[in-house]
Amino acid sequence: MYFRLFLFLLFGIALSFASPNFPIAAAGEKTTYYDPNGVLLLSLGGEISTLNPLLTTDTSSSSVAGQIFSGLIRINEKLEPIPDLAESWKVLQGGRVWRFQLRKGVKWHDGKPFTADDVVFTFQKILDPKTNTVRRSDYVIDGVPVKFRSVGEHVVEFTLPQPFAPFLVNAGIGIIPRHIYKAEDINTSKYNWKPIGTGPFKFVEWKAGEFARLTRYDDYHFGKPKLAGIIFKVIPDENTRLVALETGEIDETNIPPKDYKRMKAINGLRVFEYDALTYTYLGLNLKRPIFKDVRVRHALAHATNKEELAAKIFRGLARPAYAPTAPASWVYSDDVEKYPYSVEKARTLLEEAGWKGKPLEITVLTNQGNKEREKGAIVLQSQFKRVGIKMNIRIMEWSALLKIINAPKDPKDFDAVIIGWSLGVDPDGYSIWHSSEYPRGFNFIAYQNPEVDRLLEKGRTEMDRKMRKEVYTKLHRIISEDQPYVFLWYPKAIVGVRDRVGGLSPPGPAGLMVYMEKVFVR
Repeated sequence: MYFRLFLFLLFGIALSFASPNFPIAAAGEKTTYYDPNGVLLLSLGGEISTLNPLLTTDTSSSSVAGQIFSGLIRINEKLEPIPDLAESWKVLQGGRVWRFQLRKGVKWHDGKPFTADDVVFTFQKILDPKTNTVRRSDYVIDGVPVKFRSVGEHVVEFTLPQPFAPFLVNAGIGIIPRHIYKAEDINTSKYNWKPIGTGPFKFVEWKAGEFARLTRYDDYHFGKPKLAGIIFKVIPDENTRLVALETGEIDETNIPPKDYKRMKAINGLRVFEYDALTYTYLGLNLKRPIFKDVRVRHALAHATNKEELAAKIFRGLARPAYAPTAPASWVYSDDVEKYPYSVEKARTLLEEAGWKGKPLEITVLTNQGNKEREKGAIVLQSQFKRVGIKMNIRIMEWSALLKIINAPKDPKDFDAVIIGWSLGVDPDGYSIWHSSEYPRGFNFIAYQNPEVDRLLEKGRTEMDRKMRKEVYTKLHRIISEDQPYVFLWYPKAIVGVRDRVGGLSPPGPAGLMVYMEKVFVR
């Protein structure tokens, strides 16, 4: 769906026209100036599905909700948890009790005070089985839920059944207001589309398929943001986003590898390249009889020429993927099965699985607008044809694709899908790989392996970092042997930003706009 580029551009100019510029400088740096009425123009690759942080399952929704809501902690540019709504915390009883001291004086966007009751209410809703959230497993350890209580107006205490390594990172989920949701059905509330948070920006307007508009929250607890607002424009098509960046209709977007050199040469634009906590994969629906046979899955892996994919699509700006993590993660290891490209091996495995002389046909879904995935599907189609597999491609709008793979039904209505994971700071992959996370979790391919379940549970409760890495190395090796995904590529993040944007974080896996309250436009 196309949006009105011209009207958006006019809106940005109207807010910044004839406004004074304010000086800003860090210690030892040259003074520069910013526009206190300036609006940052960003893009979304897909439609927003909800702005309730407990219910989000996609990047577009999370990107917007993340500016409206705050968590107890947030992640800095070094991928470390730092205080947010909690100004400090203590770990007691060997890691079983976490006591958070909340900031005083924090207010919701409607002026109501933020208290410990909001935190307790948020986690109650996450654990409530009636809430349609995929995040419940983050707060259930070996089948036992975390307990929480308020200890006065500004102290919250969490009691864990046992030490839990990802707990502090998981505490960063957006806290929702009790006074708003206490009388609402959290799954259908109108406030899921008109949210009230404590983050740096307040919700103003959301027009389906076109844009979401936020405005500065002057009383933000980390100080008044330098931007007057943010407009998120829904632009599903990658090439359209690129044109919008070139013409100044948006300020930042990912750059396709094919356009990397050209965009670097454009005046008024900076291009950043850095490792990302992401990988792209071909996910196989293991409820389909064809994929129950591991020999078929191994055949697909051998039929996939990952070097050809990386070369044709990314021109050296990606590397072949072999494991359910990324090189930017501290648990990354090359000690996994790699299934080297071999047409002969793939054909032999298919024959052993009973497909000699029989037509083998699959349909692969991917999302429109992501040209790398669309091209990857076409290259894979050609590669699979070499071993006798007919691969149909179905390119879908993002929200429609999510409805299919996230449908709480068994079995789900797809063969395979090409998408990717943006990984969390903590390497815990429970919600993606544990058998209990089907059909209502991120394990939408219905993967089941008792040893993987055991290692996932051990990885969450092992507090020693070295021992924990050993657990995940073994875990990733088993998953690679099972091959429920054909891992495709690790893309580098290539991001273009207009020169008018300042206050950026150092390039890295955390992104360029880690502290949005510090971002400004000139």
